[in-house]
Amino acid sequence: MACMPPGPHDAACPLFHLDVSPMKKAFALLFVLAGFASVAAAQDVKGVAEQGEKKASMCVGCHSIPGYQASFPEVHKVPMIAGQNPKYLVNALVAYQKGERKHPSMRAIAQALSPQDMADLAAYYVALAPPSGVKQVASITPSARAAQLLKTGNCAACHGADLNSPIDPSYPKLAGQHADYLYVSVHAYTVEGNALRGRGNAIMAGTAKAATAVAGEREFLAQLRELSAYISKLPGDLRTVPESRFR
Repeated sequence: MACMPPGPHDAACPLFHLDVSPMKKAFALLFVLAGFASVAAAQDVKGVAEQGEKKASMCVGCHSIPGYQASFPEVHKVPMIAGQNPKYLVNALVAYQKGERKHPSMRAIAQALSPQDMADLAAYYVALAPPSGVKQVASITPSARAAQLLKTGNCAACHGADLNSPIDPSYPKLAGQHADYLYVSVHAYTVEGNALRGRGNAIMAGTAKAATAVAGEREFLAQLRELSAYISKLPGDLRTVPESRFR
C-alpha cells in the first residue's frame, strides 16, 4: 500500500507511526519522497512517439498481438494499451519499477527504463489509437451483481460515468478492456504479503478491500467477474494494434 508524505492523513499511513529513532524516520521519509520524485520526474518528461516506436521491441511481443494471453498469475489476456492515457501508462511503469506492482516480467522490463523511455513509450501507444472524441453511449445494462459493485466501488467517481473518461489522466480508461485482465488486476489489489503477486495503489487497494468486507470474499469475486464482463463490452478508445510489419 502506497503512503503519502506526512500531513493531515498521517493516521492512514503506518510508516509515520512506527516506533523508530528520528534518524530512521527521516530516512524512511526520504525514501517515500524519492518515490514520489521518480513519478514526478517521469511525468514531467515530454514523450516522443517516434522514439517510443524504436523502444517498443520489448512490448510488442505481448501488447501488439491481438488476443495474446499471459499465464501469470493466471491465464488472462494482456491489457490493451493503445489509446490509453499516457500519464497512466507512465504511472503504471513507475509502479512496476518501484515494486508496487509485482508482476515479475513487467518489473524486469520497467527497471531498465528511464523516465524518457517511459514517456516515449506512452506517447507511442496513445498515438497508435488516438481518441476519436466522439462520445458513444453504451446500450447494455449491467447485471445486478455488476451494478452493485459499480455502486460500492464508486467506479465512475474516478473513471468517468462511461468508464472511458477518467477525471484525471493518471487514471486508466477501462471501457472495452479485456474482462479477464480487469478481473485479475483488480483482484491483485486485495493480495498482501506475496513477493510475486499484488498491487499497492492506496486508492484501489482500499476500494477493493472495502468492497470485499461489505460483500464477503466469495460474493465480491462473483461481483468482480460480472463487472469485468460488463466493462469489457462498453464502447471505448482502447485497442490492440499489431506491429506495423504485421499489419
